[in-house]
Amino acid sequence: MDNRDAIGSWLSGPRAAAEGMGVDFGYRGQRLGLPEEGPGSVAPLGRRFGAIIVDWALCMLIAYGLLAGGDQQRAGNWALAVFFVLSLLTVSTVGFTPGKRIFRLRVVSLDGGRLGLGRVLLRSVLLCLAIPALVWDRDSRGLHDRAGRAVQVRI
Repeated sequence: MDNRDAIGSWLSGPRAAAEGMGVDFGYRGQRLGLPEEGPGSVAPLGRRFGAIIVDWALCMLIAYGLLAGGDQQRAGNWALAVFFVLSLLTVSTVGFTPGKRIFRLRVVSLDGGRLGLGRVLLRSVLLCLAIPALVWDRDSRGLHDRAGRAVQVRI
């Protein structure tokens, strides 16, 4: 291995380097028994980011208009509480938030059913902490989804 190969593997990341050496990781969701594409497959990151942006904007509007009295600083603080309640209520009942519905996503249990209230509560708390949602496994599941034994799929 010359110096360019070492730098190339470092720049492309450990997964690409391992795949270059012949390691087969399969597709995202294969270990979970999910299809590779289409409904029921693991939700792509772009759609998940879009959904959370829509949800956060909705929560900011609610917080700014109803709870903060026009104060932007207070609206930001209230928006997190509104986001928590929105996530808890909508994911535990219908399986998606308004943003997830717009982007055609759903949060389901690993066995394909609906998440129970306790698992949604744990998932929502971790999601509001942000860091667990930014650390993913090879199936693109954040730590909040792993702890709640959930997966976000396309609908």
